[in-house]
Amino acid sequence: MQDTSFALTRVRLRQYRSIPEADVTLGPLTFLVGPNGSGKSNFLDALRLVSESLRTSLDEALERRGGIAQVRRRAAGHPTRFSVDLDFRGPHGHGAYGIQVAAVRGGGFRIVREHCTVRPRPGDGARTAPAEAGYRVDNGVLTSATVSGMPAVDGRRLLLADLAGRKPFRQVHDGLADIGVFTLNPEAMRRPRTPGSGDLLSRDGSDIAAILHRLGRSARGREDKLRIESYLRQIVPGVHGVARRTQGGREFVEFTQDVPGAGTPWRFAAPAVSDGTLRALGVLTSLFTPAGGAYSTVAIEEPETALHPTAAGALLGALRDAADRRQVVVTSHSADVLDAEDVDPAELLAVRAPGGRTVIAPLDAPATFALRAELHTPGQLLRTDQLLPHPSPAPSSSPSVRPLG
Repeated sequence: MQDTSFALTRVRLRQYRSIPEADVTLGPLTFLVGPNGSGKSNFLDALRLVSESLRTSLDEALERRGGIAQVRRRAAGHPTRFSVDLDFRGPHGHGAYGIQVAAVRGGGFRIVREHCTVRPRPGDGARTAPAEAGYRVDNGVLTSATVSGMPAVDGRRLLLADLAGRKPFRQVHDGLADIGVFTLNPEAMRRPRTPGSGDLLSRDGSDIAAILHRLGRSARGREDKLRIESYLRQIVPGVHGVARRTQGGREFVEFTQDVPGAGTPWRFAAPAVSDGTLRALGVLTSLFTPAGGAYSTVAIEEPETALHPTAAGALLGALRDAADRRQVVVTSHSADVLDAEDVDPAELLAVRAPGGRTVIAPLDAPATFALRAELHTPGQLLRTDQLLPHPSPAPSSSPSVRPLG
C-alpha cells in the first residue's frame, strides 16, 4: 500500500447496531467473512457514519439511518450510547480519532466525547518529529487542546468538521471524510442522471457516468480509466471500453462490446447490459478512483455478486492491485474468490452473531493452522463453514485440524 494513502489501522466499536464490542486490526486488504445477518454490513456502516458525518453532519448521517434509536444497539439493559474509535496512518503522520454519541429524550442525540490526536511525520531533513497535536471534547466542553483559537464546541456537531481547513487536522478530516463504503446497485447505475461533478462515487454507484467523465479530464485519471477497462475485459470478456454519454441533458454509461458476426464492437447503453457487467464496472471504479485526488480506505459489500465464478481470479487480482495503492475492505460470501492459495489468514476477519450479538475477530486456531500449513484454502473452509472467529486475541500455534466434509 502506498505511503501516500490514508488507511485505518485499528477499529473499535461499542454498542453499534448488532455489535456490542469489536476491536480489530485492518491491513492493506481485509475480507470480512460470515453468514448473512451476522453484522458485516454494520461494521462497514460505522465507517460510513464517520465519513458521512464529516462530509455533511452527524445529524444528517443519523437521520439517514432512522435516527439514533436505529444505530445504538438494541439489547437488554437498553444501552443509550455508541462509540466509534479509529486509529489511522497517512502520508503526513498517524494518530487516532473517536466519538461517543448518546441518545436523549425525544429521539435526539448529543456528542458525549470526541477526541483527535495527530502525530506528524518529520519533514525532509528534520532531526525531530513535529509536536503532537490534538484535542478532546467531553459533554460539550473542550477539555484539552494543543492549538489555540479552537472553534466553539457544538454538542450536536463534530468539531473535526470545523477544523477541516486547519493544519494539522486537515489531513485527518480529508482521510476520514473520503472513506468510501459501497453497496452497488445496478438499477441505480442504469438510470440516466443530471450531470454531476464526479468528485465522489456515490454509495450505490448511481453517478458513475460523472466519475468516468472526470477521469477523462486528467492524465492520471485516464490511466485509472485504462486500468478499470483492462480488468473489466478480464471479468466480462468481449467488453472493449466504457464511457460517459449525454442525451437530452442527462448522462449515462455506454459500453463498447463485441457482437457475434459484427466487424466492429457495438455500443450499448447501461440499460442493455447485465447486472454483472454493471456491478463489475462499479467495483473497479470504486477500487481505482481516488476521492479528492488522494487514496483513502474503500470498502465494498460483496463485490462478487452477479459475477460468473470464472471471474473470481480476475476480481481477486483487481482487489490486490488496488490494495497496493489504498486500503481495501470487502465483505464476501464467495468461496471462489477465497480459493486462491495466496490469501493470508491475517487478511480474514470472521464474523458471527451468536444470540444476535455480532462477534468480529481473526480466524480461530484450527482454521489458522489449516491455512498456514496449506492443508486447505480459505474457500474450502468457507464451503464447510469452518471460518470462525477466534475467542481470544492470540491463537495457539499447533491446534488440531477439523476434517473437511
